[in-house]
Amino acid sequence: MIVSVILSLAAIIWFFGFEPRYGSDRSQSALVWVESAWNGETDYEHGILFPFVIAGLIIYQFKNLRRSVGKGSNLGLVAVFIGALLYIVAYRTFQPRIAVGALPFVLWGSCYFLWGWRVARILAFPFFFFWLAVPLPSFQQATMHLQLLATSMAHHGSGLFGVDTRVVGTTILPVDGDWKPLDIATGCSGIRSLMALLMISATWAYVAKIKMWQKVVLFTSALPLAIIGNALRVTSIFVIAEYGDEKWAAGTWHDWSGLLLFYPFSLALLLILHSLFEGGLPWKKNRKRLLRREKVEKQEEANVFTAGS
Repeated sequence: MIVSVILSLAAIIWFFGFEPRYGSDRSQSALVWVESAWNGETDYEHGILFPFVIAGLIIYQFKNLRRSVGKGSNLGLVAVFIGALLYIVAYRTFQPRIAVGALPFVLWGSCYFLWGWRVARILAFPFFFFWLAVPLPSFQQATMHLQLLATSMAHHGSGLFGVDTRVVGTTILPVDGDWKPLDIATGCSGIRSLMALLMISATWAYVAKIKMWQKVVLFTSALPLAIIGNALRVTSIFVIAEYGDEKWAAGTWHDWSGLLLFYPFSLALLLILHSLFEGGLPWKKNRKRLLRREKVEKQEEANVFTAGS
């Protein structure tokens, strides 16, 4: 068994990590290709965080994994077969996305085969979570729609703060102010923030102690939160340009507003939504539950002592 595991692991590492088949010059392995695709052009600069997040989720579940180890199942080989089949298709068609998408099947199926269903159930999310790290062309095609949406929302949002603007395509011009027209470029569309927020909300939903439908809502809330948060960020640029320093708004604040405004705003709304599902702040509710459990245990001990007397 040990020899089989070592040989299987070596095969996985070779075919996914070293076998050159992908990229423009067919010199990259599947994992090297996906690592090179985590860049600003694909709006997946946050992709480098995925391996660390996945490792963290597995460590988070380590105690449960140890308790859940049981007899392996041959059903795991079905998932391994699906992964191998997908890799063959990717190898023949030079499609690295399919190859990367096959890796979770191989890893998950192997764990199912070795340690049984309970371990596989715990590892399902951490492994298939890697799918969110694969840049997809369809998301890039949505950039223009998000640009137009961000332009419209920033135009109307600025009006709420007394900043009159007019829109020409994806450019917003002042009506009364003397600041230069600002263009809602591709980077301001919000697609990059959306991809990163999807990663955060998926991880958050996984560790949250709430019902499954609530986890789904928490995860899918990343889309409206990203749109609203990005609109607020772009609006703030126009407001500062109108009432403050135009150069600082278009330069420093434009570059840092995502970190200083978008993410705090989005994470705060995720926390509020989670708290509504929990019936209070998650850490406070957990503490109350712990105190209630201790009270019940003390009462049971008192009842045993009374009965013994």
